[in-house]
Amino acid sequence: MEPRLPAHLEVKGLLRAVESAGGFATVIAKGERDAGTLLVTCCENGKNFRAYERMPRPDGSRAWALTKTQDSENPLEFTEYLDRRKSQDSDLWILELDIPDAERFIDSAGTLN
Repeated sequence: MEPRLPAHLEVKGLLRAVESAGGFATVIAKGERDAGTLLVTCCENGKNFRAYERMPRPDGSRAWALTKTQDSENPLEFTEYLDRRKSQDSDLWILELDIPDAERFIDSAGTLN
């Protein structure tokens, strides 16, 4: 198993990277400081939300995977999904990255599914 960066440091890095590229990034929900997991929402100008989480792979590693997309007919469903995930995992951090091609910030290791 690879050593893991503490969650709060990964969060700070993502926020700074997006903001330095001219985007908007914020913490929607704070999780456990060191061992928390991340759910990252990506959007452009507050539209077309996508949620990504790290999911286990057969080899034991974890890769970012798309877990939810916003339905334009029922946008509230996306927020309900985030609320449900937070209630399932109190250690969960939820971040919002609002910048074109936001996925590039979470896929620095080339593991996006």
